[in-house]
Amino acid sequence: MDEYYKIVAFILAGLVGLCVGSFLNVVIYRVPAGMRLDKPDSHCPQCKYKLRWYDNIPVLSYIILGGKCRSCKQKIPFRYTAVEILNMLAWLVSVWMFWEESIVFAVVHALSSSVLICVAFIDLEHMLVFDRFVVILAALGVVAVFFDPNYGWLSHLIGGAVGFGFFYGIHALFYYGLKKDALGGGDIKLAAAAGVLLGWQCLLLSILLASVSASVILVIWSKKRMQAEEETEEGQEGEENPLEFPFAPFLCAGFFLALSFGAPIIRAYLGLLGL
Repeated sequence: MDEYYKIVAFILAGLVGLCVGSFLNVVIYRVPAGMRLDKPDSHCPQCKYKLRWYDNIPVLSYIILGGKCRSCKQKIPFRYTAVEILNMLAWLVSVWMFWEESIVFAVVHALSSSVLICVAFIDLEHMLVFDRFVVILAALGVVAVFFDPNYGWLSHLIGGAVGFGFFYGIHALFYYGLKKDALGGGDIKLAAAAGVLLGWQCLLLSILLASVSASVILVIWSKKRMQAEEETEEGQEGEENPLEFPFAPFLCAGFFLALSFGAPIIRAYLGLLGL
């Protein structure tokens, strides 16, 4: 019977995760634009065609329409479908990892994953981290303090302090010492909220994952930029274009991986050390 309920939970998590992912696309598009989430109705940003219910079926509508608007035939960015699929997978991970240990924490994991997806895609496009997402993540962290099957309340409180202190320290070092902005205020607040959610052990793992992956991508990005600059005509003057790099997507990926698999990874590592 328990296996039956778990199968039902997987199916529901997948379907609801897809539907919530469709709503996340609304959030990702409208919040940076300062629009309301409930009005106007969903529409094509090009021709303003009002989408019908059958145009909003997650993933399926994209496939049926061939990735194009029904009215103007403009290409629909695959990002919308990617968000739906990512959220579905994240919610399935919630059931897979935590359903048997704590249903409440499984729900916290699912909702946190959706918030992280919003933060990542908005920062990737607009280089902004909105406080409303940080507040929601912090509230979910407070719930996690009482229902985390792996770490106690003290770990979560220390995690919040470490998240804020570590990232603010980096910001202060660059801002006051080198007169440069290394991290935005949104990243600092996001790390503090994630620290409360994860606990300090998983927070440190997430920072490691985010830093390594961001460093690799930054090196590749910098090399491509240098090659592009070398290909410009010699002697041609242009405005300075400082390298801007959205760090929140890497943080969000690190937070998700640590929240999902951090505890077993840490236990396995400590086991190898004989601790």
